[in-house]
Amino acid sequence: MQIAKERLLQERKNWRKEHPYGFTAKPVMSEDKETQDLFRWECWIPGKSGSPWEGGIYKLNMEFSEDYPNKPPKCKFSPVLFHPNIYPSGTVCLSILNEDEDWRPSLTIPQILVGIQDLMNNPNEKSPAQAEPYLLFTQNKAEYLTKVRKQAEECRPRN
Repeated sequence: MQIAKERLLQERKNWRKEHPYGFTAKPVMSEDKETQDLFRWECWIPGKSGSPWEGGIYKLNMEFSEDYPNKPPKCKFSPVLFHPNIYPSGTVCLSILNEDEDWRPSLTIPQILVGIQDLMNNPNEKSPAQAEPYLLFTQNKAEYLTKVRKQAEECRPRN
């Protein structure tokens, strides 16, 4: 657990110094409301400029185990996104988040978040996680894009 905690403290320090533009990531407050829970982060991913996701800001929860960085964090959108590679639970289906596939302990939180942003705009047809978005994406892309744009509008920050 100590290795995970030290790594997450370093990730937080590095994030404060430099992170991708428009992204937010920070540990959530513990139940005592006085300390941060380094093992649970609240993140916000902006829709990529020029994509149907543009304008939306998408909330993602990251949960780290005591085995981090040897095991990847669990990443879950809230609310659940309409996307072929997002399970109905909101969990992201991405090879870099799977320890049996492309996860590497050297991956950082910014790299994970940018990877998820890239997946949003470039779904992986070989790894469907949700039937309706997958079928629309593969059989009726225009309708799929219409739904994504509507979702982006719903996730647009309100001032």
